[in-house]
Amino acid sequence: MDRTETIASGGSSPTNESRTTLRRGRLGVIGVVFFVVAAAAPLVGMTGAVPIAIVLGNGAAAPGAYLVVGLTLLLFSVGYSAMSQRVTNAGAFFAYIGRGMGTHLGLGSAFVSLIAYVAIQLAIFGFFGGLMAGQIGALGLDLPWWFWTLIAWAVITVLSLASVDVGAKVLGALMLLEVLSLAITAAAILIDGGPEGYDFAASFSPQAILAGGLAGSAGIAFAFAFASFIGFEATAIYGEESKDPKRIVPRATYLAVVLITALFAVTAFALVTGMGASRAVEATVTYSTVDAVPLADPAAVLFTLASEYVGGWMATLMGILVLSSLFAGLLAFQNAASRYVFALGRGGVLPSGLARVNAKGAPQSASLSTSAVTGVVILLFMLFQLEPILNMFYWFSGLAVVAIVLIEALVCLAVIAYFRKNKGKEGIFTTVIAPVVAFVGLMIGEYLLMSRFGLLAGTTAEGVDPSVEPWGLSPLGWVLIALPFVVLLAGYLFSRITGPENEEFVRDELS
Repeated sequence: MDRTETIASGGSSPTNESRTTLRRGRLGVIGVVFFVVAAAAPLVGMTGAVPIAIVLGNGAAAPGAYLVVGLTLLLFSVGYSAMSQRVTNAGAFFAYIGRGMGTHLGLGSAFVSLIAYVAIQLAIFGFFGGLMAGQIGALGLDLPWWFWTLIAWAVITVLSLASVDVGAKVLGALMLLEVLSLAITAAAILIDGGPEGYDFAASFSPQAILAGGLAGSAGIAFAFAFASFIGFEATAIYGEESKDPKRIVPRATYLAVVLITALFAVTAFALVTGMGASRAVEATVTYSTVDAVPLADPAAVLFTLASEYVGGWMATLMGILVLSSLFAGLLAFQNAASRYVFALGRGGVLPSGLARVNAKGAPQSASLSTSAVTGVVILLFMLFQLEPILNMFYWFSGLAVVAIVLIEALVCLAVIAYFRKNKGKEGIFTTVIAPVVAFVGLMIGEYLLMSRFGLLAGTTAEGVDPSVEPWGLSPLGWVLIALPFVVLLAGYLFSRITGPENEEFVRDELS
């Protein structure tokens, strides 16, 4: 049986090739969407990022910032989806960059992508442990954050070794509850109309969205909006395990971006409407203040409005669903990171043993290796008594979003370069216009994320007010924002020095 036949058989052959092939035909469009929407964790974004974007950003126009970012990423998806029809590879980002701009740069981007997915997973582990410890502690059971984090780590590791469709079913159930809770709350507020009725101009007019300028408050809102979308781009990672990747990945990408954008923009608009556009900032500060510290409990904004317009039961349910949302995100990013490691092992960049799959078609060696890395970091944070949210969550989430947006911008350039060399039926909008506009938007987003990194990651230099002064970072902050660029350059130079271009790890696995 040759290589193509082995792949088509779904890896059932006992040959060595089948033991390094992900199980085919397990996911449809909805299954892929479950993974990426779970990774974006909209309920977590609504309780964490949106209130900050309202108060420190452009106020009632925060929904507009989310809409603009969503449209930018929709343009990114045009070229990204076109590439997915030409190249199916679990490495996704680095495979596309390697095919378009050379495998040396592809290798550098591979390690940046890997850092991003491991970092966001660590961030969520910290958030989950800290939140769980707080909620269970309020019930009288006082256990440290790392106890709950390690339990989640063990469960996630076990689930990641199951067939990918098992994970999709788990995420589907959790995601549906999460989306329904947001949709019901938003609908209840919008049907009521709030104290002032609808004010579309305050939330969606260009002048309101850009109020304060990109270097000021509008830039803060955009930075938090970009950070909230991380995870949507993982659709292509599951191409090899989907039923028809050339059809499913593009559809899942568009559907995921539209769904995530609608959830953030509409629900954020509902929050503003529920508080009244003219007093959205004031009300957000009031609801989120604890012990005279504004935004100390940003989740209280959504929970308060849910109680007011739906009922106390919805706020209680949302408090539970935030934990399930974090858990779903952990499983989604564990799967994404392990498939990157798998693809690098299969392509000869990392040890070939990492390309082994188990009897269920899951990348077992890669998943266990990913868990080993995150487990060690969790233990280090435990030993050094670092904070799970203030340190682990903020540091690693800030690092991850800077890394992901950098890679997304490179993908835009790779799309243009690839289709210039490999012309097909795709039109100029798909191969040039959309990628160029998306690249400009992403680079603006990257600048905003880096300049406001102190707010995102809590790494502000002493004496600096990060809501007023950009770039005022501590030494740790500078290290974290520089790391993706240093790794990209190091990977590129390492690839050039060690030998000729390696086409193996960026090949189309279905051809």
